[in-house]
Amino acid sequence: MARSSSSKSPDFEQALSELEALVTRLERGDLPLEEALKSFERGVALTRACQAALTAAQQRVEILLQRGADAKLEPFTESEEDPAADDPESGTQSGSAPAA
Repeated sequence: MARSSSSKSPDFEQALSELEALVTRLERGDLPLEEALKSFERGVALTRACQAALTAAQQRVEILLQRGADAKLEPFTESEEDPAADDPESGTQSGSAPAA
């Protein structure tokens, strides 16, 4: 299997490869209308997935450039959106008991 972390959407390379194959099939012009429409819809979804992956990569690069050459790559994680997850006073950290 490819990646388990992105099970609902293909990774960039897979999406791009599938998109290129769809474009080739559509350009041949020999698909029935209904199949061509389904292929087009799938292509739109793949294009959006690729664009989202490229935007995320661009954001990561911009963060690295802002921090300088010695910066470490930090992935975007859900915990950054939920500051309470890392708050020791809230008692919500995994494996720790609430403060008494």
